[in-house]
Amino acid sequence: MPAMHLFEYAVLRVVPRVEREEFLNVGVIVYCRSLGFLETRFALPEARLLAVAPDLDLAEITARLQAFERICRGKATGGTIGQLPIAERFRWLTATRSTVVQSSAVHPGRCQDAGATLARLFADLVL
Repeated sequence: MPAMHLFEYAVLRVVPRVEREEFLNVGVIVYCRSLGFLETRFALPEARLLAVAPDLDLAEITARLQAFERICRGKATGGTIGQLPIAERFRWLTATRSTVVQSSAVHPGRCQDAGATLARLFADLVL
């Protein structure tokens, strides 16, 4: 039987009006220490977002989510945070914040393939 690995994930959310605490799931971030895996996937349901918040700046939201991608890659393009060790990057990305782009609480699980797990979670929680 293939080895099972502990992973952690959080759902990325767009919260157009933080004071109302309403959100739409737009992505997932998955971290697996034993596989050295940290990746995010997102999609913006533009029509749904604009129905909830017609004045939402979709370009700004996209830029923020793309910053999550750059930080996950762990290269200089991710800035100072992007060059931290992988566990610290995940903790920083999933830290509680009161901004338009937020993450859910972190949840654990076990997987054989972190990439396949990311795809499954994305399909189940976002699409």
